[in-house]
Amino acid sequence: QVQLAESGGGLVQSGDSLRLSCAASGSSFSDYRTAWFRQAPGKGREFVAIISGTGRSSFYASSVQGRFTVSRDNAKNSVSLKMNSLKPEDTAVYYCAAILGGVLPPSARSRSDPNQYQHWGQGTQVTVTS
Repeated sequence: QVQLAESGGGLVQSGDSLRLSCAASGSSFSDYRTAWFRQAPGKGREFVAIISGTGRSSFYASSVQGRFTVSRDNAKNSVSLKMNSLKPEDTAVYYCAAILGGVLPPSARSRSDPNQYQHWGQGTQVTVTS
Protein backbone atom coordinates (compact mmCIF):
# COMPACT_ATOMS: atom_id res chain seq x y z
CA GLN A 1 0.00 0.00 0.00
CA VAL A 2 1.08 3.54 -0.66
CA GLN A 3 -0.47 6.78 0.54
CA LEU A 4 -0.14 9.96 -1.52
CA ALA A 5 -0.39 13.63 -0.60
CA GLU A 6 -0.12 16.52 -3.05
CA SER A 7 1.06 20.05 -2.27
CA GLY A 8 2.19 23.17 -4.08
CA GLY A 9 -0.98 24.36 -5.73
CA GLY A 10 -1.96 28.01 -5.76
CA LEU A 11 -3.19 31.06 -7.64
CA VAL A 12 -0.88 32.29 -10.40
CA GLN A 13 -1.05 34.43 -13.51
CA SER A 14 -0.87 33.27 -17.10
CA GLY A 15 2.74 32.58 -18.07
CA ASP A 16 3.86 31.85 -14.52
CA SER A 17 5.39 28.63 -13.25
CA LEU A 18 4.44 26.34 -10.40
CA ARG A 19 5.84 23.12 -8.95
CA LEU A 20 3.56 20.49 -7.50
CA SER A 21 4.83 17.78 -5.20
CA CYS A 22 3.44 14.38 -4.34
CA ALA A 23 4.73 12.81 -1.14
CA ALA A 24 4.36 9.07 -0.76
CA SER A 25 4.42 6.91 2.32
CA GLY A 26 4.13 3.19 2.72
CA SER A 27 5.61 0.50 0.50
CA SER A 28 8.63 0.81 -1.78
CA PHE A 29 7.71 3.79 -3.89
CA SER A 30 10.07 2.87 -6.70
CA ASP A 31 7.85 -0.16 -7.38
CA TYR A 32 5.06 2.20 -8.46
CA ARG A 33 4.70 4.15 -11.66
CA THR A 34 3.14 7.48 -10.82
CA ALA A 35 0.97 9.83 -12.81
CA TRP A 36 -0.56 13.26 -12.57
CA PHE A 37 -4.18 13.88 -13.50
CA ARG A 38 -6.27 17.00 -13.31
CA GLN A 39 -9.96 17.77 -13.11
CA ALA A 40 -11.51 21.07 -14.03
CA PRO A 41 -15.00 22.03 -12.81
CA GLY A 42 -17.67 20.13 -14.69
CA LYS A 43 -15.16 17.95 -16.53
CA GLY A 44 -13.79 14.46 -16.17
CA ARG A 45 -10.40 13.53 -14.83
CA GLU A 46 -7.73 14.27 -17.46
CA PHE A 47 -4.33 12.62 -17.77
CA VAL A 48 -1.37 14.98 -17.54
CA ALA A 49 1.86 13.00 -17.21
CA ILE A 50 3.33 9.72 -15.98
CA ILE A 51 6.76 8.64 -14.82
CA SER A 52 8.19 5.15 -14.42
CA GLY A 53 9.29 3.74 -11.10
CA THR A 54 12.94 4.43 -11.83
CA GLY A 55 12.24 7.87 -13.23
CA ARG A 56 13.95 7.07 -16.51
CA SER A 57 10.79 7.10 -18.64
CA SER A 58 7.98 9.60 -18.84
CA PHE A 59 5.03 10.43 -21.06
CA TYR A 60 2.90 13.56 -21.38
CA ALA A 61 -0.48 14.62 -22.63
CA SER A 62 -0.17 16.66 -25.80
CA SER A 63 -1.77 19.63 -24.06
CA VAL A 64 1.18 19.95 -21.65
CA GLN A 65 4.06 18.51 -23.70
CA GLY A 66 6.96 20.94 -23.67
CA ARG A 67 5.55 22.98 -20.78
CA PHE A 68 5.34 20.46 -17.93
CA THR A 69 8.07 18.18 -16.60
CA VAL A 70 7.54 15.24 -14.28
CA SER A 71 10.36 13.96 -12.09
CA ARG A 72 10.83 11.80 -9.04
CA ASP A 73 13.21 11.31 -6.14
CA ASN A 74 12.76 7.81 -4.77
CA ALA A 75 15.16 8.50 -1.92
CA LYS A 76 12.66 11.10 -0.73
CA ASN A 77 9.57 9.16 -1.84
CA SER A 78 8.34 12.05 -3.93
CA VAL A 79 7.23 12.95 -7.42
CA SER A 80 7.14 16.49 -8.75
CA LEU A 81 5.38 18.23 -11.61
CA LYS A 82 7.05 21.42 -12.80
CA MET A 83 4.59 23.51 -14.75
CA ASN A 84 5.85 26.35 -16.93
CA SER A 85 4.04 28.81 -19.18
CA LEU A 86 0.78 28.20 -17.38
CA LYS A 87 -2.46 29.02 -19.14
CA PRO A 88 -5.96 29.65 -17.80
CA GLU A 89 -7.03 26.31 -19.27
CA ASP A 90 -4.58 24.60 -16.90
CA THR A 91 -6.86 25.57 -14.02
CA ALA A 92 -7.95 22.40 -12.23
CA VAL A 93 -7.51 20.24 -9.18
CA TYR A 94 -4.34 18.23 -9.72
CA TYR A 95 -4.03 14.69 -8.40
CA CYS A 96 -1.16 12.27 -8.23
CA ALA A 97 -1.92 8.61 -8.67
CA ALA A 98 0.14 5.45 -8.42
CA ILE A 99 -0.11 1.87 -9.57
CA LEU A 100 2.08 -1.07 -8.62
CA GLY A 101 4.49 -1.87 -11.43
CA GLY A 102 7.31 0.49 -12.31
CA VAL A 103 7.44 0.02 -16.06
CA LEU A 104 5.31 2.18 -18.30
CA PRO A 105 2.83 0.11 -20.32
CA PRO A 106 3.33 0.32 -24.10
CA SER A 107 -0.18 1.59 -24.71
CA ALA A 108 -0.79 5.31 -24.31
CA ARG A 109 -4.36 4.44 -23.46
CA SER A 110 -3.26 2.28 -20.52
CA ARG A 111 -0.93 5.00 -19.30
CA SER A 112 -3.66 7.61 -19.27
CA ASP A 113 -6.69 5.67 -18.04
CA PRO A 114 -7.52 6.84 -14.50
CA ASN A 115 -9.37 3.59 -13.80
CA GLN A 116 -6.04 1.75 -13.90
CA TYR A 117 -4.66 3.54 -10.87
CA GLN A 118 -4.98 2.06 -7.42
CA HIS A 119 -3.88 4.92 -5.20
CA TRP A 120 -4.81 8.59 -5.25
CA GLY A 121 -4.00 11.71 -3.32
CA GLN A 122 -6.56 14.25 -2.17
CA GLY A 123 -5.66 16.82 -4.85
CA THR A 124 -4.30 20.35 -4.90
CA GLN A 125 -5.96 23.33 -6.59
CA VAL A 126 -4.17 25.22 -9.34
CA THR A 127 -5.81 28.41 -10.60
CA VAL A 128 -4.35 30.40 -13.48
CA THR A 129 -5.73 33.86 -14.18
CA SER A 130 -5.41 35.66 -17.49
